[in-house]
Amino acid sequence: MKLLAIESSCDETAAAVVENGRTVLSNVISSQIDIHTLYGGVVPEIASRKHMERINNVVEQALSEAGMGLKDMDAVAVTYGPGLVGALLVGVAHAKALAYAAGLPLIGVHHIEGHISANYIEYPQLEPPFLCLVVSGGHTHLVRVADYGVYEILGKTHDDAAGEAFDKVARAIGLGYPGGPKIDKLSKEGNPRAIAFPKGQIADAPYDFSFSGVKSAVLNYLNQSAMQGIEVNAADVAASFQKSVADVLVEKTMAAVRNTGMKKLALAGGVASNSAIRAAMREACEAEGIEMFCPSPVLCTDNAAMIGAAAYYEFRKGVRHGLDLNAVPSLQLGER
Repeated sequence: MKLLAIESSCDETAAAVVENGRTVLSNVISSQIDIHTLYGGVVPEIASRKHMERINNVVEQALSEAGMGLKDMDAVAVTYGPGLVGALLVGVAHAKALAYAAGLPLIGVHHIEGHISANYIEYPQLEPPFLCLVVSGGHTHLVRVADYGVYEILGKTHDDAAGEAFDKVARAIGLGYPGGPKIDKLSKEGNPRAIAFPKGQIADAPYDFSFSGVKSAVLNYLNQSAMQGIEVNAADVAASFQKSVADVLVEKTMAAVRNTGMKKLALAGGVASNSAIRAAMREACEAEGIEMFCPSPVLCTDNAAMIGAAAYYEFRKGVRHGLDLNAVPSLQLGER
């Protein structure tokens, strides 16, 4: 079964052809990073306009690289939430038009469900149940994947997502956008134990996260250093901040692994491509005897192949959407 999948929830215009939820026949991504870097972050209106300019070509390229046409597809899948509403609407409208024109079923997919499903592409042997840590620019979730499309959220962030904290700290240090990759790169030159930044804890919620505290601590450190005329080592700040975030993610995830009895842990989301977080989580999993799964960076960041993987299992369950499908920018994981 072959699906044409479209993803446009933020600043990547993406399309892919996926076979049977596991095999990627094409995966085309048109990034807007260069444009939004000029503004220090994603500008929603610009993102929407660029999606409109690029989506036709991206879809045509995905079909071409797969050596197929729209008539060869069995369904059209698209991200319909969460995300930037204008950006989502471009993808949803295009997918509905294609599905209507070709007489194909339409499947709306949750963006975070797509990130989780990226693991099915990288690891054909992976099947539920397993635990998944989703860390991205807009979300930090600890999820028990009970079955395909069946999720139990064990914990989530109370404020900033991990990726959001990375972007804000990077901006404060003067690294610019996107913050995650730049902090990861700079951290390799710094001492992760140079500065003891706090680790956020939530009372009575052992699996929940909070990253606003460590972000504020970094900003206070920078401001106080400037007021006192103390030269700041940006690499040490980046490495120490990154270690604080990684430590919290590992500690809470390992606690959930032990308490749920899960023997399989998957990572998902753009921040899952961070080298320090990957290394720390892998070390912890080896110590606990846990099998760890983590997609390649291209499948961690926003892409359409992951949407096609998630859609395949939705299709098998009989999920179909009508032409009244709309963008839902605040869609929660598990909602339909």
